[in-house]
Amino acid sequence: MKITRENIDDLNAVVRLTVEKNDYEATVNETLKEYRKKAQMPGFRQGKVPAGMVKKMYGQSVLAEEVNKVISKSLTDFIKNEKLDILGEPLPNDEETKSIDWAKDTDFEFVFDIAVTPEINITLDKRSKLPFYTIKVDEQAIDNQVEAFANRFGENQPADKIEEKETIKGTFVQVDAEGNEVAEGIKVEDVTVAVDMIQNEEVKTSFIGATKEFETVLNPKACFTNAAQMFKVEDAEALDTTFKFTASEVMTFVAHEVNQELFKKIYGEETEINTVEAFRAKVKEEIEASYVYSSKYRFGLDARESLIKKSKFDLPAAFLKRWIVMTNNELTTEKVEAEWSNYEEGFKWELIKNKIVRENEIKVENQEVVELAKEAALMQFRQYGMFDVKDEYLEQYAGSILENEQERTRFADRKLEEKVYDLILEKVNVEEKAVEQKEFDALFEN
Repeated sequence: MKITRENIDDLNAVVRLTVEKNDYEATVNETLKEYRKKAQMPGFRQGKVPAGMVKKMYGQSVLAEEVNKVISKSLTDFIKNEKLDILGEPLPNDEETKSIDWAKDTDFEFVFDIAVTPEINITLDKRSKLPFYTIKVDEQAIDNQVEAFANRFGENQPADKIEEKETIKGTFVQVDAEGNEVAEGIKVEDVTVAVDMIQNEEVKTSFIGATKEFETVLNPKACFTNAAQMFKVEDAEALDTTFKFTASEVMTFVAHEVNQELFKKIYGEETEINTVEAFRAKVKEEIEASYVYSSKYRFGLDARESLIKKSKFDLPAAFLKRWIVMTNNELTTEKVEAEWSNYEEGFKWELIKNKIVRENEIKVENQEVVELAKEAALMQFRQYGMFDVKDEYLEQYAGSILENEQERTRFADRKLEEKVYDLILEKVNVEEKAVEQKEFDALFEN
């Protein structure tokens, strides 16, 4: 085995590798012996097929497979022994690699391109200034969240009169021009209609102010965007005709009263919140916590952008573009070229982040990953109105999520990035800026 490296420039190199006969011969012969034991051919008992015939049938494929194994191991060992910090993976250099005749050649020469990780200098100290935006919690934000809680635990109640926000249950019957029911036409009972979702303004107006005994004639396809779903048919075109709608029940939505019953539904029977003032204080605290997450997210974006600009270094762009295309069948050279600025930023941040992690010995413990998965699970439960979730249940649910190795990796990477941002936040000169929610949202518009 011969293997050498030739530096093209500071970021690119070529590795030349020669696989000689003694690197693979013994293993190839052993493999062919195993093939012979299992080979079955007419006229021969199993295991008695002539070795030459087995070699003729399988020799080249076995040779190619073994040579590829030697190449893979040799490249890995070479990169490790030479302590090369490379980007991506070695890529075959088709221009310099000689053509191979597997039937005649005994020594094989291969050439690979590699990309070397650039040298990166990062300074995290108080000379670096970064903004940290704290979002003000105003009364309107608290009012909105209180209203959202009240609506979430509200319910529909019977009503006598149809208004714009009401829902109506009734029967749709297909009728002809004279208003008579069509024989074998479509008839659907217990269909729920939300008045504010009716697209035809004239039809909507005819509903408002009517009583629960209301009847009208309409075209479902013209009135409802979800007509097929409402009528449980595959093709909405079948509903592009005249139907008579007869109301049977009118329901109005009533938000839950803001009282201790609501507090218990949100925070559990054991909650100590028993006044509106205490509830609003709790809501404010929760909003502030969510704002901290948003503030840290924005800080991360600003820190990332700042470090990429300050730690000026080049990437082996041509190699990386080629590597992206070769490792992703869905991407073309043209698409990667068009989106290169995004790829470039991503590569640079990964290199910067990894350097910060190494220099500061940042590690992510298993329990930290579990806690992050529990937080994600709690957010999911809250979306479905479940706020009083026991910790042991969250632990169990998080455990089931993390059984998926891809999910575990995703949460671990997220936690690692959080710890990197926390370190930057601690090291640099932070300029706190209190802003309104609208001002904060505007930061993401550019």
